[in-house]
Amino acid sequence: MKYTGQVIRFGDNVDTDVIIPARYLNTSDRAELAKHCMEDLDPTFAGRVQQGTILVAGQNFGCGSSREHAPIAIQASGVSLVIARSFARIFYRNAINIGLAIVECPAAADAVSEGDSIEADLDQGIIRNLTTGAEYHTEPFPPFIQTIISHGGLMQAVRDGAL
Repeated sequence: MKYTGQVIRFGDNVDTDVIIPARYLNTSDRAELAKHCMEDLDPTFAGRVQQGTILVAGQNFGCGSSREHAPIAIQASGVSLVIARSFARIFYRNAINIGLAIVECPAAADAVSEGDSIEADLDQGIIRNLTTGAEYHTEPFPPFIQTIISHGGLMQAVRDGAL
């Protein structure tokens, strides 16, 4: 699984209430959620994110409530991969369940800058900053997570008979 895109950065403790504010939880429409993703933290986010954008954050990304709307909003906005120092466990599981690729890599999360171009090979566990030439190593995705992500989420992988 390879991802290439430009970076949008956020800091530590980005919670699910900021990822998708509670006032938008009355819809499950992915496009509508995408329009409001991160709007209270960065009102320009929805206009800046492009298909394939890589979101980079600090520690404890996705803390707060267990709402699945948060990773759905991120994915629907065009983000293909989230790299962080660490993730809240329930967010991590929800992201994998819906097929959003996420990876913990403290070195990359600390060093990558807004606007950098990143290439990530999660089968090999290598993240390259194409802007600076730096390379970072992380644990490769286990095969079962590769299967879930490649099928677009846990439910689709089960429907496809892959799990």
